[in-house]
Parts: sequence; C-alpha cells; structure tokens
Amino acid sequence: MQLETKAFRASILHFTGDPAVTDKAYAWHEDGLLVLQDGRIQAAGDYAQLKDTLPAGTQVRDYRGKIIMPGFIDTHIHYPQTDMIASPAPGLLPWLDTYTFPTERQFKDPVHARGVADFFVKELLRCGTTTAMVYCTVHPESVDAFFGAAQAYNLRMAAGKVMMDRHCPDFLQDTAESGARESEELIQRWHKQGRNMYALTPRFAPTSTEAQLQLCGELARAYPDTFVQTHVAENTDEVAWVRELFPAARSYLDVYDQLGLLRPRSMYAHCIWLDNEDRARMAATGAAVSMCATSNLFLGSGLFDFAAADRQHVALSLATDVGGGTSFSMLQTMNETYKVARMGGTYLPALRMFYLATLGGARSMQLEGVVGNFVPGAEADFIVVDPKATPLLERRSTRCNSLEEQLFALALLGDDRAISATYAAGKQVHQRGE
Repeated sequence: MQLETKAFRASILHFTGDPAVTDKAYAWHEDGLLVLQDGRIQAAGDYAQLKDTLPAGTQVRDYRGKIIMPGFIDTHIHYPQTDMIASPAPGLLPWLDTYTFPTERQFKDPVHARGVADFFVKELLRCGTTTAMVYCTVHPESVDAFFGAAQAYNLRMAAGKVMMDRHCPDFLQDTAESGARESEELIQRWHKQGRNMYALTPRFAPTSTEAQLQLCGELARAYPDTFVQTHVAENTDEVAWVRELFPAARSYLDVYDQLGLLRPRSMYAHCIWLDNEDRARMAATGAAVSMCATSNLFLGSGLFDFAAADRQHVALSLATDVGGGTSFSMLQTMNETYKVARMGGTYLPALRMFYLATLGGARSMQLEGVVGNFVPGAEADFIVVDPKATPLLERRSTRCNSLEEQLFALALLGDDRAISATYAAGKQVHQRGE
C-alpha cells in the first residue's frame, strides 16, 4: 500500500529543547517545507533542500508569509466551565460555590454535555490548541461526551471524571468507592482508544477524603500510563483550609505525595504557594507544573514564581484554565504569563513562551516524540500562524528585525485571529473564515 504524502510550504518553527537551558533549542526555516506521511511527520527543513525528495505528483500547500509550528498544548482546562467563563466573584472559593458547581450539575445530561463538548473542542481548534488536559465533571456522562467530541476530530486529548466526595453540593458528590470504580470503568472504556488518554482527576484535596485520594493513588499505580491532574496551592485561603483538613501533612503538595499521586504524568495546576522543598519534590518525582497566569490574575490568586521553579528544574507548561481563565487562546495566555513573570522579576523571552506552549507541554505530559515538535515519526498536529492577521499585528510584524521580535509581537498582540488553520494528525480541522 502506497503511503500518502502531504507537503506544506511556509516558515517553520519547532523546538528541540528549552531556550532557557540551551542555545540550540529550536529549528527555524524561513522558507521551509513540512512533509507528512499518513498523518505523521516525515521531515521538516528548508524548502530548497527537501523539495526534490517529494514523490512525483505531491501537491504542496502554499502557506508562504505564514508560520507553521506545532499545535499548542494546554495542560489545564475545564470544559464544563465554558458557559460560565467571565463570571464575577471576589475569590476562588465563592466563585466555585456561586458559578462552578451549579453549572457542572447540568452535565449528568449527556445531550447537554455533548453540546458543550462539541463547542469546546471547536473553540480549542479555533485558537490553535490540538492537545489539552481537560477536567470533566463528576458525571461519567461528561467524560463520554468529551472523548466522543475529541474523537470526532481525531485529537490527542487527556481528560477524566472529577472525583469529589466531600465539601461540595450533594448533586455533585460521589463516594471514595464510586469515584474509583467509575474512574476505572472510564479508563477501560476510553484510555488509548484512538488518541484518547485518561487522566485521574481528584478536583483538589479539600473536596476529596483521604480514602478517596488513597484509592486514586492505587489506580495511578495500577495504570501507570494514565495521567493524574489536580490543583495545588492556588489560593492562600485554600492552602489554609488544606492545613486544617490534613494536619499531618507537611504541606499542601505533601498531601498528594503521601498518597502516591506525585509521579511522571502528574500535572499540578497553579503551584503558586509552594516552598522549595515542594518544588524539589516535584522535580524528583517527575511531576509537572501547569502555570495558569490568566486565571490567577482573574481570581487574584497570586503570581507564579518562575525563578524558584527554574532553580529546582521543575517541568513547566502553560494553561488557559478556562473558565477561571478568560480566554481559550494560548497567545493571550502568553501575554498574561509574560506580565506575571515581569511582576516577579523574571523576563520571559518569546522563544521560551512558545516552547512552553508546545514542546514544554509535551515534555510535562511525557509525550515528547508523540506531539509537541516536528521530529520524524511524531504525530502531525500543527498550526498555521498568520503574523498579519490584524492591522496592528501586520504593521508591527513588518517592522520586526528578528524571530524573537516576531514571536513577541504574536504573543503580545495575537489571539484566535492569528490562527489561520489547525491540523490534527495531518488533517485540517479548522480553517479561519469557514
């Protein structure tokens, strides 16, 4: 059987390392060619060097004037909160009570859940996000709806049922046993079916008993190639609450550590109020940080400490955290992340922000070589970025004198309009204007 070859001509950018660690962290081909075979990367390089390697008759899609890069990876987002994005509240805990829990109640209805999931997935693709770590609700129906929507576009997604057996409304409460049983059933139904990946999802320590977290840890050991996702140290009131609920734990993070939930493929959102011992423990166990600048600013939670995380060599990635975050766009998330870093005394170059949104996310998820860059054999998830998408962006782009300047302009001025097209496994799944 002859393999299908596709080729795309544009400027090409992808990362091979962290720009904060190595000088040779990325590949940039101003006039580049991306070559695919059956939905996987075959080659990425200079057009002049690769054009003669194409099989006779191969059509080349011409995107000159635009930039092809790997699809964005959003490592923390709540699909049920799509309809309550931009809801006012004085802080995290009242925001949960007033908006989040009543909204999530509706997801027992599979028709409602699928309708939101379909919109959510399309919104991700419109913003150039091709992989995400997604929170569903406590209802198994919400997980079925999400994975069904993701599967329709053949997307590489991780998601899971929220586990929550206390300190929440009765209509959203499971039990330690039912939460574990339903999670295991969902693992068996969806994990590694197509490109779906399951994530064990205790919402956060205050809404799970020790018994529930212990059972979750047992599932994490029984299914080591699944993910773990939860929240930690987002808000000072939340941290104080955890201290009251788990007095034997050294810290908020230690609650999870004691119960076997720090490991590779575990993703901890926020991580604002950690100490150096916590950060060292994350680095040692392979656990990763999902930074949620937009949400942290919206809820007034605090500023992430980039310098402290880098000193401990913790794996970092970017996330929108919709609906605490106020945009699905990873470009707008970079904008806020840059400003949070500056307020904390750290300068984030644009190259590093784009690394964190692509290969950095893949590394944090232990998916390097699968998604996140253009190494041969990787799945061909990529986006076409238009540096002239708006009049202001076009005007600024014509005055850029380096790749860093161009990427910085995209990060600070760009949004969903800059995503001209999105591809998943080599197939176009979004085209701006359609």
